[in-house]
Amino acid sequence: MKKLLLACLVAFGGITAAHAQSAEENPNAPKIAFEKKEHDFGTIEKGGDGTYEFVFTNTGKEPLFISNAKGSCGCTVPEWPREPIAPGESGVIKVKYDTKRVGPFNKSVTITSNADKPTTVIRIKGKVENTDQQTSPTKKPSEGSPMAPGK
Repeated sequence: MKKLLLACLVAFGGITAAHAQSAEENPNAPKIAFEKKEHDFGTIEKGGDGTYEFVFTNTGKEPLFISNAKGSCGCTVPEWPREPIAPGESGVIKVKYDTKRVGPFNKSVTITSNADKPTTVIRIKGKVENTDQQTSPTKKPSEGSPMAPGK
């Protein structure tokens, strides 16, 4: 019984190792190359445009499929191409940050694909300032009111 169990474990381990090795060593595998992986918005007004488009190219020899792109929180929403990206072709991952939230931010988007490295992380950062702070003008007593001077 022990020999049978050991043989099953060795066989399963060999299959798993062979599968992992072939995925890592595929010379034709798609490769995702970003123009840049981080964007700094600097300072943005509250309610301003918090959208950035990350441009990438498939530098591999097989079509690239992006299966998912997930923001680190609900305030960071990515959009990605659902169709395959052919070798040599480019695509865009659009990331939108909710600029109604005042203060500094540093958020990530994790991309899952069939590329030679199946997960890639891109980042956005910056600071949202509240420019809505309006001071109300000092009210002066209106003419004819009990506080009006001269009466």
